[in-house]
Amino acid sequence: MRLRLSALVTILALGATAPAIAQQVGEVGVDWLGNDIVVEAIKDPKVEGVTCHVSYFSRGVIDRLQKGNWFEDPSDSAISCKQTGPITIGDISFSEGGEEVFKQGISLIWKKQVVNRIYDKKNQTLIYLAHSRQVQQGSAKMSMTTVPLYGQEVVWSKGKPQ
Repeated sequence: MRLRLSALVTILALGATAPAIAQQVGEVGVDWLGNDIVVEAIKDPKVEGVTCHVSYFSRGVIDRLQKGNWFEDPSDSAISCKQTGPITIGDISFSEGGEEVFKQGISLIWKKQVVNRIYDKKNQTLIYLAHSRQVQQGSAKMSMTTVPLYGQEVVWSKGKPQ
């Protein structure tokens, strides 16, 4: 019994700090090669009441066979984050580089699609930046959205930063 309780506490603790999980909410076919634009919803695991919608290009099998480069999708993505409920902010990073909220592979091993959250204290705004991370030859393709906190009833679980 004690071992089960310990395992449950560990699982819950890991779940509280784990990156967000995307849920596919849409998929639009763009051509006869099987290429699609995928839309996913991502809830920020440390900021309740904020949902991001990320869209990206997913290559079809015919396109992969035709162009080669079998194991990679383009770095293009778009993001929009909005308040979808009462905002409660947990233990977030206040560093200039922010913190990673979401990550998924868009190539076999070398390229990741990433969403970072940055807190702009002066303007009381959460900034969400979607970009790709590559081992070499990084991409300048990015998309950004903001969630203003000014004038909102925001609960800071660790206290509002001064």
